[in-house]
Amino acid sequence: MMDKNTLLLTLSGAALAASCSSGKEAEKRLNVVYIMCDDHAYQTISAYDRRFMETPNIDRLAAEGARFTNSFVANSLSGPSRACMLTGKHSHKNGFTNNEHGIFDGSQQTLPKLLQAGGYQTAMVGKWHLVSEPTGFDYWDILTGQGDYYNPVFIRNGEKLVRRGYSTDITTDVAFEWLESRDKDKPFCLFLHYKAPHRSWMPDTRDLGKFDDREFPLPETFYDDYAGRKAAAAQEMSILADMNVIYDLKMADRENEIHTPENPHLETYGRSLYRQDLAAGVLVEGRMDAQQQAAWDAYYDPLIARFKEERLAGKALYEWKYQRYMRDYCSVILSVDRNVGRVYEYLRDNGLLENTVIVYTSDQGFFMGEHGYFDKRYMYEESFRTPLLVRLPGGMRGDIPEMVQNIDYAPTILEMAGLPVPEDIQGESFLPLLQGKEVKDWRQSLYYHYYEYPAEHSVRRHYGVRTERYSLMHFYNDMDEWELFDLQEDPMQLKNLYGQEGYESIQQELLTELVRLQREYDDPALAFN
Repeated sequence: MMDKNTLLLTLSGAALAASCSSGKEAEKRLNVVYIMCDDHAYQTISAYDRRFMETPNIDRLAAEGARFTNSFVANSLSGPSRACMLTGKHSHKNGFTNNEHGIFDGSQQTLPKLLQAGGYQTAMVGKWHLVSEPTGFDYWDILTGQGDYYNPVFIRNGEKLVRRGYSTDITTDVAFEWLESRDKDKPFCLFLHYKAPHRSWMPDTRDLGKFDDREFPLPETFYDDYAGRKAAAAQEMSILADMNVIYDLKMADRENEIHTPENPHLETYGRSLYRQDLAAGVLVEGRMDAQQQAAWDAYYDPLIARFKEERLAGKALYEWKYQRYMRDYCSVILSVDRNVGRVYEYLRDNGLLENTVIVYTSDQGFFMGEHGYFDKRYMYEESFRTPLLVRLPGGMRGDIPEMVQNIDYAPTILEMAGLPVPEDIQGESFLPLLQGKEVKDWRQSLYYHYYEYPAEHSVRRHYGVRTERYSLMHFYNDMDEWELFDLQEDPMQLKNLYGQEGYESIQQELLTELVRLQREYDDPALAFN
Protein backbone atom coordinates (compact mmCIF):
# COMPACT_ATOMS: atom_id res chain seq x y z
CA MET A 1 0.00 0.00 0.00
CA MET A 2 1.32 3.47 -0.91
CA ASP A 3 2.00 5.95 1.87
CA LYS A 4 0.25 9.34 1.82
CA ASN A 5 3.09 11.23 0.18
CA THR A 6 3.46 8.65 -2.58
CA LEU A 7 -0.29 8.75 -3.21
CA LEU A 8 -0.29 12.53 -3.28
CA LEU A 9 2.58 12.65 -5.74
CA THR A 10 0.73 10.18 -7.93
CA LEU A 11 -2.34 12.43 -7.91
CA SER A 12 -0.46 15.64 -8.61
CA GLY A 13 2.51 14.43 -10.67
CA ALA A 14 3.41 15.78 -14.05
CA ALA A 15 2.39 12.54 -15.71
CA LEU A 16 -1.24 13.50 -15.13
CA ALA A 17 -0.89 16.83 -16.93
CA ALA A 18 -1.74 15.33 -20.32
CA SER A 19 -5.22 16.05 -21.59
CA CYS A 20 -7.85 13.66 -20.29
CA SER A 21 -10.72 12.50 -22.47
CA SER A 22 -12.22 9.68 -20.43
CA GLY A 23 -14.06 9.82 -17.13
CA LYS A 24 -11.71 7.21 -15.73
CA GLU A 25 -8.71 9.42 -16.37
CA ALA A 26 -10.53 12.51 -15.09
CA GLU A 27 -11.13 10.81 -11.76
CA LYS A 28 -7.38 10.52 -11.22
CA ARG A 29 -6.82 14.26 -11.46
CA LEU A 30 -7.53 16.49 -8.51
CA ASN A 31 -10.50 18.80 -8.73
CA VAL A 32 -10.32 22.17 -6.96
CA VAL A 33 -13.04 24.13 -5.18
CA TYR A 34 -11.59 27.54 -4.34
CA ILE A 35 -13.86 29.34 -1.84
CA MET A 36 -13.12 33.00 -1.23
CA CYS A 37 -15.05 35.48 0.88
CA ASP A 38 -14.79 39.25 0.79
CA ASP A 39 -13.33 40.86 3.94
CA HIS A 40 -13.50 37.77 6.14
CA ALA A 41 -11.26 38.48 9.13
CA TYR A 42 -9.33 35.49 10.45
CA GLN A 43 -10.31 36.72 13.93
CA THR A 44 -13.89 35.59 13.26
CA ILE A 45 -12.96 32.02 12.29
CA SER A 46 -12.87 29.88 15.40
CA ALA A 47 -10.11 27.72 13.92
CA TYR A 48 -7.97 30.85 14.35
CA ASP A 49 -9.59 32.75 17.21
CA ARG A 50 -12.39 31.69 19.57
CA ARG A 51 -13.15 35.08 21.15
CA PHE A 52 -16.01 36.09 18.90
CA MET A 53 -17.93 33.19 17.35
CA GLU A 54 -17.94 29.55 16.30
CA THR A 55 -17.54 28.49 12.66
CA PRO A 56 -17.80 24.68 12.78
CA ASN A 57 -18.00 24.04 9.04
CA ILE A 58 -15.01 26.19 8.18
CA ASP A 59 -13.19 24.68 11.15
CA ARG A 60 -13.79 21.20 9.72
CA LEU A 61 -11.56 22.12 6.78
CA ALA A 62 -8.82 23.01 9.27
CA ALA A 63 -9.35 19.78 11.21
CA GLU A 64 -9.19 17.65 8.06
CA GLY A 65 -6.52 19.69 6.31
CA ALA A 66 -3.90 22.37 6.79
CA ARG A 67 -4.23 25.66 8.63
CA PHE A 68 -1.79 28.30 7.42
CA THR A 69 -0.81 30.48 10.37
CA ASN A 70 1.18 33.01 8.34
CA SER A 71 -0.94 33.68 5.26
CA PHE A 72 -0.86 37.16 3.72
CA VAL A 73 -1.93 39.20 0.70
CA ALA A 74 0.10 41.36 -1.67
CA ASN A 75 -2.32 44.31 -1.72
CA SER A 76 -5.12 44.46 0.84
CA LEU A 77 -7.98 45.53 -1.38
CA SER A 78 -10.66 43.45 -3.07
CA GLY A 79 -10.08 43.88 -6.82
CA PRO A 80 -6.29 44.00 -6.68
CA SER A 81 -6.18 40.99 -4.38
CA ARG A 82 -8.33 38.98 -6.80
CA ALA A 83 -6.06 39.98 -9.68
CA CYS A 84 -3.01 38.80 -7.71
CA MET A 85 -4.70 35.44 -7.13
CA LEU A 86 -5.70 34.99 -10.77
CA THR A 87 -2.28 35.88 -12.18
CA GLY A 88 0.19 34.84 -9.49
CA LYS A 89 1.74 38.28 -9.85
CA HIS A 90 1.98 41.48 -7.80
CA SER A 91 -0.31 44.38 -8.68
CA HIS A 92 2.25 46.36 -10.66
CA LYS A 93 2.73 43.33 -12.94
CA ASN A 94 -0.92 42.34 -13.47
CA GLY A 95 -1.92 45.99 -13.94
CA PHE A 96 -4.83 46.11 -11.48
CA THR A 97 -3.51 48.25 -8.64
CA ASN A 98 -6.69 49.82 -7.24
CA ASN A 99 -10.48 49.70 -7.33
CA GLU A 100 -10.99 53.38 -8.12
CA HIS A 101 -9.50 53.36 -11.60
CA GLY A 102 -8.69 49.73 -12.29
CA ILE A 103 -9.99 47.51 -15.09
CA PHE A 104 -8.56 44.01 -15.13
CA ASP A 105 -6.89 43.11 -18.40
CA GLY A 106 -8.59 39.82 -19.18
CA SER A 107 -6.37 39.16 -22.19
CA GLN A 108 -3.36 38.37 -20.01
CA GLN A 109 -2.23 34.96 -18.79
CA THR A 110 -4.33 33.74 -15.87
CA LEU A 111 -4.77 30.64 -13.75
CA PRO A 112 -8.12 29.61 -15.29
CA LYS A 113 -6.70 29.90 -18.81
CA LEU A 114 -3.74 27.72 -17.89
CA LEU A 115 -6.08 25.18 -16.31
CA GLN A 116 -8.28 25.17 -19.40
CA ALA A 117 -5.26 24.54 -21.61
CA GLY A 118 -4.35 21.63 -19.34
CA GLY A 119 -7.70 19.88 -19.76
CA TYR A 120 -9.65 21.39 -16.85
CA GLN A 121 -13.19 22.71 -16.92
CA THR A 122 -13.37 26.07 -15.13
CA ALA A 123 -16.20 28.08 -13.58
CA MET A 124 -16.43 31.42 -11.80
CA VAL A 125 -19.49 31.93 -9.57
CA GLY A 126 -20.24 34.89 -7.28
CA LYS A 127 -18.30 38.06 -6.66
CA TRP A 128 -15.91 39.05 -9.46
CA HIS A 129 -15.29 42.78 -8.86
CA LEU A 130 -12.70 43.23 -11.61
CA VAL A 131 -14.83 45.43 -13.94
CA SER A 132 -13.99 43.58 -17.18
CA GLU A 133 -15.82 40.38 -18.09
CA PRO A 134 -14.29 37.12 -16.84
CA THR A 135 -12.05 35.25 -19.29
CA GLY A 136 -10.65 31.74 -19.11
CA PHE A 137 -13.87 30.26 -17.73
CA ASP A 138 -16.11 27.70 -19.40
CA TYR A 139 -18.92 29.15 -17.30
CA TRP A 140 -19.25 32.39 -15.38
CA ASP A 141 -22.15 33.66 -13.33
CA ILE A 142 -21.15 36.75 -11.36
CA LEU A 143 -22.66 39.40 -9.11
CA THR A 144 -22.80 42.91 -10.50
CA GLY A 145 -20.25 45.25 -8.92
CA GLN A 146 -20.10 44.73 -5.19
CA GLY A 147 -23.26 42.66 -5.35
CA ASP A 148 -26.39 42.90 -3.19
CA TYR A 149 -27.19 40.79 -0.16
CA TYR A 150 -30.89 40.48 -1.01
CA ASN A 151 -32.33 39.50 -4.40
CA PRO A 152 -29.05 40.16 -6.20
CA VAL A 153 -28.48 40.84 -9.88
CA PHE A 154 -26.19 38.32 -11.58
CA ILE A 155 -24.58 38.30 -15.00
CA ARG A 156 -24.61 34.77 -16.41
CA ASN A 157 -22.27 34.43 -19.36
CA GLY A 158 -23.19 38.01 -20.36
CA GLU A 159 -26.93 37.91 -19.54
CA LYS A 160 -28.31 39.88 -16.56
CA LEU A 161 -30.89 38.28 -14.29
CA VAL A 162 -32.29 38.71 -10.80
CA ARG A 163 -32.23 35.80 -8.38
CA ARG A 164 -34.53 35.95 -5.37
CA GLY A 165 -33.22 35.16 -1.93
CA TYR A 166 -30.06 35.76 0.08
CA SER A 167 -26.78 36.21 -1.79
CA THR A 168 -24.67 33.59 0.02
CA ASP A 169 -27.28 30.86 -0.39
CA ILE A 170 -27.91 31.79 -4.03
CA THR A 171 -24.22 31.75 -4.92
CA THR A 172 -23.92 28.22 -3.54
CA ASP A 173 -27.07 27.16 -5.42
CA VAL A 174 -25.62 28.45 -8.70
CA ALA A 175 -22.38 26.58 -8.02
CA PHE A 176 -24.31 23.36 -7.47
CA GLU A 177 -26.24 23.88 -10.72
CA TRP A 178 -22.95 24.13 -12.60
CA LEU A 179 -21.46 21.12 -10.83
CA GLU A 180 -24.51 19.11 -11.90
CA SER A 181 -24.29 20.23 -15.53
CA ARG A 182 -20.50 20.17 -16.03
CA ASP A 183 -18.67 17.73 -18.26
CA LYS A 184 -18.06 14.78 -15.93
CA ASP A 185 -15.22 13.54 -18.14
CA LYS A 186 -13.04 16.50 -17.20
CA PRO A 187 -11.46 17.52 -13.91
CA PHE A 188 -12.75 20.89 -12.75
CA CYS A 189 -11.75 24.03 -10.91
CA LEU A 190 -14.62 25.99 -9.38
CA PHE A 191 -13.99 29.53 -8.12
CA LEU A 192 -16.77 30.10 -5.57
CA HIS A 193 -16.64 33.72 -4.41
CA TYR A 194 -19.07 35.03 -1.80
CA LYS A 195 -19.98 38.70 -1.39
CA ALA A 196 -20.21 38.22 2.36
CA PRO A 197 -19.15 39.67 4.73
CA HIS A 198 -18.51 42.88 2.80
CA ARG A 199 -19.78 46.22 4.11
CA SER A 200 -22.55 46.98 5.06
CA TRP A 201 -22.94 43.58 6.73
CA MET A 202 -26.59 42.72 6.07
CA PRO A 203 -27.44 39.36 7.68
CA ASP A 204 -29.83 36.79 6.31
CA THR A 205 -33.24 37.35 7.95
CA ARG A 206 -32.89 33.99 9.72
CA ASP A 207 -29.72 35.26 11.41
CA LEU A 208 -30.93 38.67 12.57
CA GLY A 209 -30.27 39.12 16.27
CA LYS A 210 -28.23 35.95 16.69
CA PHE A 211 -25.50 37.83 18.59
CA ASP A 212 -27.61 40.40 20.42
CA ASP A 213 -26.96 38.76 23.77
CA ARG A 214 -23.19 38.80 23.16
CA GLU A 215 -20.99 41.55 24.57
CA PHE A 216 -17.89 41.47 22.42
CA PRO A 217 -14.59 42.23 24.13
CA LEU A 218 -12.99 45.50 23.10
CA PRO A 219 -9.66 45.00 21.32
CA GLU A 220 -6.68 46.06 23.41
CA THR A 221 -5.86 48.71 20.79
CA PHE A 222 -9.42 50.02 20.48
CA TYR A 223 -8.46 53.38 22.00
CA ASP A 224 -5.19 53.68 20.08
CA ASP A 225 -3.93 57.29 20.02
CA TYR A 226 -1.56 56.61 17.07
CA ALA A 227 1.37 58.18 18.92
CA GLY A 228 4.50 58.14 16.75
CA ARG A 229 2.53 56.84 13.73
CA LYS A 230 1.40 59.71 11.55
CA ALA A 231 0.21 57.41 8.77
CA ALA A 232 -1.90 55.35 11.17
CA ALA A 233 -3.76 58.50 12.19
CA ALA A 234 -4.21 59.69 8.59
CA GLN A 235 -7.26 57.65 7.56
CA GLU A 236 -11.04 57.68 7.43
CA MET A 237 -11.87 54.21 8.71
CA SER A 238 -12.46 55.00 12.36
CA ILE A 239 -15.43 53.29 13.98
CA LEU A 240 -16.00 56.43 16.03
CA ALA A 241 -15.62 59.08 13.33
CA ASP A 242 -16.32 57.32 10.05
CA MET A 243 -18.69 54.41 10.62
CA ASN A 244 -22.10 55.74 9.60
CA VAL A 245 -24.98 54.79 11.89
CA ILE A 246 -27.38 54.68 8.93
CA TYR A 247 -25.34 53.32 6.03
CA ASP A 248 -23.33 50.87 8.13
CA LEU A 249 -25.46 50.20 11.20
CA LYS A 250 -28.96 50.48 9.69
CA MET A 251 -30.39 53.00 12.15
CA ALA A 252 -32.70 54.46 9.51
CA ASP A 253 -36.27 54.84 10.71
CA ARG A 254 -39.38 55.20 8.57
CA GLU A 255 -39.24 59.02 8.66
CA ASN A 256 -35.52 59.19 7.83
CA GLU A 257 -35.11 61.69 10.66
CA ILE A 258 -32.04 60.48 12.53
CA HIS A 259 -29.32 63.06 13.04
CA THR A 260 -26.46 61.70 15.07
CA PRO A 261 -24.67 63.68 17.81
CA GLU A 262 -21.30 63.41 16.05
CA ASN A 263 -22.76 64.62 12.74
CA PRO A 264 -25.99 66.55 13.36
CA HIS A 265 -26.33 67.69 9.73
CA LEU A 266 -25.95 64.26 8.21
CA GLU A 267 -28.16 63.75 5.17
CA THR A 268 -29.78 60.43 5.94
CA TYR A 269 -30.15 57.71 3.35
CA GLY A 270 -33.22 56.14 4.87
CA ARG A 271 -34.46 52.63 4.37
CA SER A 272 -34.39 52.89 0.61
CA LEU A 273 -30.67 52.21 0.99
CA TYR A 274 -31.48 48.61 1.86
CA ARG A 275 -34.37 48.16 -0.53
CA GLN A 276 -33.22 49.77 -3.76
CA ASP A 277 -29.71 51.25 -3.90
CA LEU A 278 -27.60 49.29 -6.42
CA ALA A 279 -30.57 47.35 -7.73
CA ALA A 280 -32.75 50.40 -8.43
CA GLY A 281 -33.37 51.08 -12.08
CA VAL A 282 -31.56 47.95 -13.21
CA LEU A 283 -33.72 44.85 -13.15
CA VAL A 284 -35.54 44.91 -9.83
CA GLU A 285 -37.73 47.50 -8.10
CA GLY A 286 -36.50 46.88 -4.59
CA ARG A 287 -33.74 44.95 -2.94
CA MET A 288 -36.10 43.26 -0.46
CA ASP A 289 -39.44 41.63 -1.10
CA ALA A 290 -42.38 42.11 1.28
CA GLN A 291 -41.51 39.11 3.44
CA GLN A 292 -37.88 40.16 3.75
CA GLN A 293 -38.88 43.74 4.57
CA ALA A 294 -41.27 42.57 7.27
CA ALA A 295 -38.58 40.45 8.95
CA TRP A 296 -36.07 43.29 8.66
CA ASP A 297 -38.42 45.88 10.13
CA ALA A 298 -39.54 43.61 12.95
CA TYR A 299 -35.94 43.30 14.04
CA TYR A 300 -34.62 46.80 13.42
CA ASP A 301 -37.59 48.96 14.48
CA PRO A 302 -37.10 48.30 18.23
CA LEU A 303 -33.33 48.84 17.90
CA ILE A 304 -33.83 52.15 16.13
CA ALA A 305 -36.38 53.33 18.69
CA ARG A 306 -34.03 52.51 21.55
CA PHE A 307 -31.09 54.19 19.78
CA LYS A 308 -33.10 57.39 19.33
CA GLU A 309 -34.19 57.40 22.96
CA GLU A 310 -30.71 56.90 24.36
CA ARG A 311 -29.08 59.70 22.33
CA LEU A 312 -25.61 58.29 22.89
CA ALA A 313 -22.50 60.41 22.54
CA GLY A 314 -18.76 60.21 23.15
CA LYS A 315 -17.37 56.98 24.56
CA ALA A 316 -20.83 55.42 24.95
CA LEU A 317 -21.61 55.97 21.27
CA TYR A 318 -18.19 54.70 20.21
CA GLU A 319 -18.57 51.43 22.10
CA TRP A 320 -22.19 51.03 21.02
CA LYS A 321 -21.13 51.34 17.38
CA TYR A 322 -18.48 48.67 17.90
CA GLN A 323 -20.97 46.23 19.44
CA ARG A 324 -23.53 46.86 16.68
CA TYR A 325 -20.84 46.39 14.02
CA MET A 326 -19.63 43.13 15.52
CA ARG A 327 -23.15 41.72 15.86
CA ASP A 328 -24.01 42.45 12.25
CA TYR A 329 -20.67 41.23 10.89
CA CYS A 330 -20.69 37.96 12.84
CA SER A 331 -24.32 37.34 11.88
CA VAL A 332 -23.32 37.56 8.21
CA ILE A 333 -20.54 35.01 8.82
CA LEU A 334 -23.15 32.51 10.00
CA SER A 335 -24.46 32.25 6.43
CA VAL A 336 -20.93 31.79 5.10
CA ASP A 337 -20.19 28.97 7.52
CA ARG A 338 -23.53 27.31 6.79
CA ASN A 339 -22.82 27.36 3.05
CA VAL A 340 -19.29 26.03 3.44
CA GLY A 341 -21.01 23.10 5.15
CA ARG A 342 -23.34 22.73 2.18
CA VAL A 343 -20.40 22.62 -0.23
CA TYR A 344 -18.62 20.00 1.88
CA GLU A 345 -21.74 17.85 2.03
CA TYR A 346 -22.34 18.13 -1.72
CA LEU A 347 -18.82 16.93 -2.47
CA ARG A 348 -19.19 14.09 0.03
CA ASP A 349 -22.62 13.01 -1.18
CA ASN A 350 -21.49 13.02 -4.82
CA GLY A 351 -18.34 11.00 -4.28
CA LEU A 352 -16.04 13.95 -4.94
CA LEU A 353 -14.67 14.69 -1.49
CA GLU A 354 -11.61 12.46 -1.69
CA ASN A 355 -10.57 13.70 -5.12
CA THR A 356 -11.19 17.41 -4.60
CA VAL A 357 -9.03 20.04 -2.97
CA ILE A 358 -11.05 22.54 -0.92
CA VAL A 359 -9.46 25.94 -0.33
CA TYR A 360 -11.00 28.49 2.02
CA THR A 361 -9.67 32.02 2.17
CA SER A 362 -10.57 35.73 2.00
CA ASP A 363 -9.43 38.41 -0.41
CA GLN A 364 -7.70 40.09 2.55
CA GLY A 365 -7.93 40.53 6.28
CA PHE A 366 -10.16 43.00 8.11
CA PHE A 367 -10.03 45.18 11.21
CA MET A 368 -12.49 44.12 13.89
CA GLY A 369 -11.99 47.25 15.98
CA GLU A 370 -8.22 46.93 16.33
CA HIS A 371 -6.69 50.44 16.41
CA GLY A 372 -10.29 51.68 16.39
CA TYR A 373 -10.61 50.68 12.73
CA PHE A 374 -12.96 48.87 10.41
CA ASP A 375 -12.01 48.00 6.80
CA LYS A 376 -8.49 46.91 5.67
CA ARG A 377 -5.87 48.48 3.27
CA TYR A 378 -2.99 48.89 5.74
CA MET A 379 0.00 46.59 5.94
CA TYR A 380 -0.78 46.23 9.64
CA GLU A 381 -1.26 42.60 10.62
CA GLU A 382 -5.06 42.44 10.90
CA SER A 383 -5.41 43.69 7.32
CA PHE A 384 -2.31 42.09 5.78
CA ARG A 385 -3.06 38.62 7.13
CA THR A 386 -5.75 36.46 5.60
CA PRO A 387 -7.20 33.10 6.60
CA LEU A 388 -6.09 30.13 4.50
CA LEU A 389 -7.33 26.59 5.05
CA VAL A 390 -6.62 23.80 2.55
CA ARG A 391 -8.10 20.31 2.65
CA LEU A 392 -5.97 18.25 0.27
CA PRO A 393 -6.83 14.54 -0.11
CA GLY A 394 -3.84 12.62 1.18
CA GLY A 395 -2.22 15.83 2.35
CA MET A 396 -0.99 16.78 5.77
CA ARG A 397 -3.16 17.86 8.66
CA GLY A 398 -2.13 20.57 11.07
CA ASP A 399 -0.48 23.96 11.06
CA ILE A 400 1.83 25.29 8.37
CA PRO A 401 3.87 28.20 9.78
CA GLU A 402 5.76 29.22 6.62
CA MET A 403 4.88 32.61 5.15
CA VAL A 404 2.65 32.33 2.08
CA GLN A 405 0.96 35.00 -0.01
CA ASN A 406 -1.97 35.13 -2.41
CA ILE A 407 0.40 35.30 -5.40
CA ASP A 408 1.21 31.69 -4.44
CA TYR A 409 -2.28 30.33 -5.11
CA ALA A 410 -1.94 30.15 -8.90
CA PRO A 411 1.33 28.16 -8.98
CA THR A 412 0.10 25.90 -6.18
CA ILE A 413 -3.13 25.00 -7.98
CA LEU A 414 -1.24 24.48 -11.24
CA GLU A 415 1.15 22.09 -9.53
CA MET A 416 -1.77 20.27 -7.90
CA ALA A 417 -3.19 19.83 -11.40
CA GLY A 418 0.14 18.46 -12.63
CA LEU A 419 0.61 21.45 -14.93
CA PRO A 420 3.77 23.49 -15.52
CA VAL A 421 4.13 26.87 -13.81
CA PRO A 422 5.11 29.67 -16.23
CA GLU A 423 8.39 31.37 -15.40
CA ASP A 424 6.85 34.85 -15.22
CA ILE A 425 4.57 33.89 -12.31
CA GLN A 426 5.99 35.58 -9.21
CA GLY A 427 4.44 33.36 -6.56
CA GLU A 428 5.77 30.04 -5.28
CA SER A 429 3.87 26.76 -5.10
CA PHE A 430 3.27 25.69 -1.52
CA LEU A 431 2.20 22.19 -2.55
CA PRO A 432 5.37 20.72 -0.95
CA LEU A 433 4.28 22.27 2.36
CA LEU A 434 0.85 20.65 1.97
CA GLN A 435 2.60 17.36 1.35
CA GLY A 436 4.32 17.71 4.71
CA LYS A 437 7.75 18.20 3.20
CA GLU A 438 10.46 20.35 4.71
CA VAL A 439 11.36 23.11 2.26
CA LYS A 440 14.73 24.46 3.35
CA ASP A 441 14.87 27.40 0.96
CA TRP A 442 11.34 28.72 1.57
CA ARG A 443 11.00 32.52 1.51
CA GLN A 444 11.99 34.48 4.60
CA SER A 445 10.25 37.74 3.72
CA LEU A 446 7.14 39.15 2.02
CA TYR A 447 6.56 42.22 -0.13
CA TYR A 448 3.45 44.41 0.04
CA HIS A 449 2.27 47.42 -1.97
CA TYR A 450 -0.99 49.39 -1.57
CA TYR A 451 -1.86 52.08 -4.15
CA GLU A 452 -5.40 53.42 -3.69
CA TYR A 453 -5.03 57.05 -2.57
CA PRO A 454 -6.67 59.52 -2.72
CA ALA A 455 -9.78 57.39 -2.39
CA GLU A 456 -12.31 56.02 0.09
CA HIS A 457 -10.94 55.69 3.64
CA SER A 458 -7.89 57.87 2.79
CA VAL A 459 -5.24 55.28 3.66
CA ARG A 460 -1.97 56.53 2.21
CA ARG A 461 -0.05 54.64 -0.43
CA HIS A 462 2.63 52.44 1.01
CA TYR A 463 4.86 49.45 0.44
CA GLY A 464 6.88 47.34 2.80
CA VAL A 465 8.64 44.16 3.79
CA ARG A 466 7.74 41.67 6.50
CA THR A 467 10.03 39.05 7.96
CA GLU A 468 9.28 36.52 10.67
CA ARG A 469 9.97 39.10 13.35
CA TYR A 470 9.89 42.59 11.81
CA SER A 471 7.64 44.72 9.66
CA LEU A 472 8.90 47.80 7.79
CA MET A 473 6.67 50.03 5.71
CA HIS A 474 7.07 53.29 3.79
CA PHE A 475 4.12 55.65 3.31
CA TYR A 476 4.66 57.87 0.29
CA ASN A 477 2.90 60.16 -2.19
CA ASP A 478 1.57 63.00 -0.02
CA MET A 479 3.70 62.01 2.99
CA ASP A 480 7.10 60.49 3.55
CA GLU A 481 6.81 58.37 6.68
CA TRP A 482 8.47 55.10 7.71
CA GLU A 483 7.24 52.66 10.33
CA LEU A 484 9.18 49.75 11.82
CA PHE A 485 7.74 47.22 14.26
CA ASP A 486 9.17 44.36 16.25
CA LEU A 487 6.34 41.86 15.95
CA GLN A 488 7.76 39.66 18.68
CA GLU A 489 7.91 42.39 21.32
CA ASP A 490 5.10 44.53 19.93
CA PRO A 491 2.61 42.29 18.05
CA MET A 492 -0.08 44.99 18.15
CA GLN A 493 2.21 47.43 16.30
CA LEU A 494 1.96 50.37 18.65
CA LYS A 495 5.61 51.44 18.92
CA ASN A 496 7.29 52.77 15.80
CA LEU A 497 10.99 51.95 16.03
CA TYR A 498 12.08 53.60 12.81
CA GLY A 499 15.01 55.92 13.45
CA GLN A 500 15.23 54.86 17.11
CA GLU A 501 18.62 54.36 18.75
CA GLY A 502 19.67 50.73 18.94
CA TYR A 503 17.76 49.62 15.83
CA GLU A 504 20.15 50.96 13.20
CA SER A 505 21.43 47.57 12.02
CA ILE A 506 17.96 45.96 11.96
CA GLN A 507 16.59 48.92 10.06
CA GLN A 508 19.37 48.70 7.48
CA GLU A 509 18.90 44.96 7.06
CA LEU A 510 15.20 45.47 6.39
CA LEU A 511 15.83 48.32 3.95
CA THR A 512 18.29 46.10 2.09
CA GLU A 513 15.74 43.27 1.95
CA LEU A 514 13.04 45.68 0.80
CA VAL A 515 15.20 46.84 -2.11
CA ARG A 516 16.06 43.23 -2.96
CA LEU A 517 12.38 42.31 -3.18
CA GLN A 518 11.53 45.37 -5.25
CA ARG A 519 14.26 44.39 -7.69
CA GLU A 520 13.20 40.74 -7.71
CA TYR A 521 9.59 41.66 -8.43
CA ASP A 522 10.58 44.53 -10.75
CA ASP A 523 8.52 47.13 -8.88
CA PRO A 524 9.13 50.74 -10.04
CA ALA A 525 8.57 51.79 -6.39
CA LEU A 526 12.28 51.10 -5.95
CA ALA A 527 12.82 54.71 -7.00
CA PHE A 528 10.89 55.99 -3.96
CA ASN A 529 13.33 54.67 -1.33
